[in-house]
Amino acid sequence: MANLKNNASSNTEKDPDDWVSGDEPITGAQASYLQTLAEQAHEAVDTEGLTKAEASKLIDSLRKKAGVA
Repeated sequence: MANLKNNASSNTEKDPDDWVSGDEPITGAQASYLQTLAEQAHEAVDTEGLTKAEASKLIDSLRKKAGVA
């Protein structure tokens, strides 16, 4: 049972560069979350033209700057 749990968590931590849909345009939810994080981190972000993978990486970066776990 523990082995299945480990496999499930590894799937959720896949590198955005390896996502099948990573080159698709940013989602509305990602754009909204990026704007919220940018405000919290006191950063300016431009979401225009971002891919899903790029947005995910930017979200991770801004979460660290904003102190969001």
